[in-house]
Amino acid sequence: FDEEHFVFMATSEGTVKKTALTAFSNPRKAGIIAVSLDDGDHLIGVAITDGDSDVMLFSDAGKAVRFAESDVRPMGREARGVRGMTLEEGQRVIAMLVAKDESQSVLTATENGYGKRTPVAEYTRHGRGTKGMIAIQTSDRNGRLVGAVLVEPNNEVMLISTGAVLIRTRVEDIRELGRATQGVTLINLDEGTSLAGIEKVAESDVDVVMSEGEEPQDAGGEPAPEQGDEA
Repeated sequence: FDEEHFVFMATSEGTVKKTALTAFSNPRKAGIIAVSLDDGDHLIGVAITDGDSDVMLFSDAGKAVRFAESDVRPMGREARGVRGMTLEEGQRVIAMLVAKDESQSVLTATENGYGKRTPVAEYTRHGRGTKGMIAIQTSDRNGRLVGAVLVEPNNEVMLISTGAVLIRTRVEDIRELGRATQGVTLINLDEGTSLAGIEKVAESDVDVVMSEGEEPQDAGGEPAPEQGDEA
């Protein structure tokens, strides 16, 4: 616990908060309050930061906002936080990423099994609290955005469906495309199922349970045509 690091939090309703790491140096057996939440709201992401990173929030509507961590002042543990992203009715923030630089890409995935990776540099910085820019098209084909992770070409990711089918694929096999595109097929889904989530593989020797006789899927399909962007 030092004075140069922070705990950065984001909630499903678009609120963000930054608290000095030292504020958590004396935990109690029953726990301590990290953030005050409104009814119906919940935490969707927490990260240890150094005060100099960029924060990226992604909504289930396929929008993203990127802003400097320094735009959020440090607050006490019981504070509610400030607006990180403005959402329309029915929308929720589903992912928070912390980018140190622009060397990585963002891998986005939608509920119907489509996705892509896009360089962090394409997500331009905007002021905190805006509606954001298009991260991926949430068309009828794609469905809503369900996951976003920071990746590098040598990483691997796991995708799991609501039907309990899990695949593991190399990031380098997934097409790198611009923000305002629909992406490519990441996973072939059975009828009535959807993509539940996506996670980066932490270690190369993680065992993956595949459906019997199923081969790993190639996620490098043909991209859909680009559509217009939004501010």
